[in-house]
Amino acid sequence: MRKPLIFLISFSSLPLIGCSSGDSKDENAPTQTFLESIPIVYRQDIQQGNVVTQEMVDKLQPGMSKSQVRFALGTPMLVDSFHLNRWDYLYTFTAGWGETEQKQLTLYFEADRLVKLEGDYRPNPAEAVPEAEQETVISIPDYVDPDRGILSKAVDAATSAWSDENPKKGSGPSDAEVEKRKAEAEKLKAIIESSETPQ
Repeated sequence: MRKPLIFLISFSSLPLIGCSSGDSKDENAPTQTFLESIPIVYRQDIQQGNVVTQEMVDKLQPGMSKSQVRFALGTPMLVDSFHLNRWDYLYTFTAGWGETEQKQLTLYFEADRLVKLEGDYRPNPAEAVPEAEQETVISIPDYVDPDRGILSKAVDAATSAWSDENPKKGSGPSDAEVEKRKAEAEKLKAIIESSETPQ
């Protein structure tokens, strides 16, 4: 008695498993079965195509080159080999159990310059956030050979004192100090020259 009852219940529930949950608004959307409509089952979000935001579109300006547009928006999803002057950016987002959202942006070029765009986005350059232009100053010190000898370093230090031929009054060492340093530099040069001459 029990076996026929179990068989009857399981046989009668089979058509319910294959039934869809109702008419879909999108005729291309897959139908959900009864088991898929149970909220316990996880369904992940699906993103396909180029993610294009309004901020990215706001950077576009007429006359931009293809490389500038590619830098601002990324590589297009579709580049038609028959229409090389048309780029299509497509984006589809399907939330797990939610609706499918589609965005499209089509760009047209003439002589490799942007002339027109169509689609779900409209550029609004007034709201584009200008990037802060900051001048970066990098000071690079003069190259000094680390393998120089101690005498060469001493001569450089001594001669740097009188490198300016007409020093301004009140700045730098006094005339007596300059003369003293010149004399010391001459002595050092003489010592270096005598040590470099072969014996």
